[in-house]
Amino acid sequence: MKSFKSMVYPYIIWSTILIIIPMLMIAGYAFTVKGNSVLTFRFTLDNFKSFFVDSVFINVLKRSLYIAVITTILCILLGYPAAYIIANLAREKNKVMMVLFITFPTWINMLVRTYAWLGILQDNGLINTILQTVGLPALKLIHTDFAVILGMVYNFIPFMILQIYTSLTKMDKSYLEAAQDLGASKLQSFLRITLPLSLPGIISGITLVFLPAVSSFFIPKLLGGGQYVLIGNVIENEFLIAGNWNFGSAISLIMAITIIFFMWLTKKADRDPSGEGGV
Repeated sequence: MKSFKSMVYPYIIWSTILIIIPMLMIAGYAFTVKGNSVLTFRFTLDNFKSFFVDSVFINVLKRSLYIAVITTILCILLGYPAAYIIANLAREKNKVMMVLFITFPTWINMLVRTYAWLGILQDNGLINTILQTVGLPALKLIHTDFAVILGMVYNFIPFMILQIYTSLTKMDKSYLEAAQDLGASKLQSFLRITLPLSLPGIISGITLVFLPAVSSFFIPKLLGGGQYVLIGNVIENEFLIAGNWNFGSAISLIMAITIIFFMWLTKKADRDPSGEGGV
């Protein structure tokens, strides 16, 4: 047993280097004045005050949460039927191939996939070319909320599908057989058994979609054309363009706290119905 415990140490070191130390550095910058030397730190709350008193940043945060929520809802609405079909309706020999098709796009760099949508949605892109060919007017697709949300749904929906699919495949089918023997319809079986038992997968999918969506910066930058600035774009601008690492760290810390709060909510909502006797 001791030999197995020693295997934990590399992960502790790895987590310390990649998670704990960067978070401590962000906290240090967030609570200090810009231009501090190594030996003379001056602590301040002005970085947080600047964020909360400026309505521009609050509106950007609201827009980021709005885009992330819409993205997550669409991923659930589109991902659940796909996961259900693969888990329950597809032939056993086809399931592996269908899961492969779902995961295959994730093998390609996300930036490359987003650039592909840029070519499809732009004014002279694939969609408008097809519309003009059949005599229909061109549409304004690029640099809109639609383009940003579409890009996010496309990039993040595989995570939702895989989580729900995993929950559905682990579900005990005897519950459905018992419900059928008791005279429950297919809709009743789905609402009373399948949906509650797949809730852990939905919650995990929400976590894997919402968190990267709310902090994404290059998808809105490319598909939004800089006109739809989200909180990730503000952080990038403060670090790389404005050079204000202190304010950028304060915003990052605010986002980290926001993300932890939403993770706590999803964790609180994640209850296994089978363990509570609700089926």
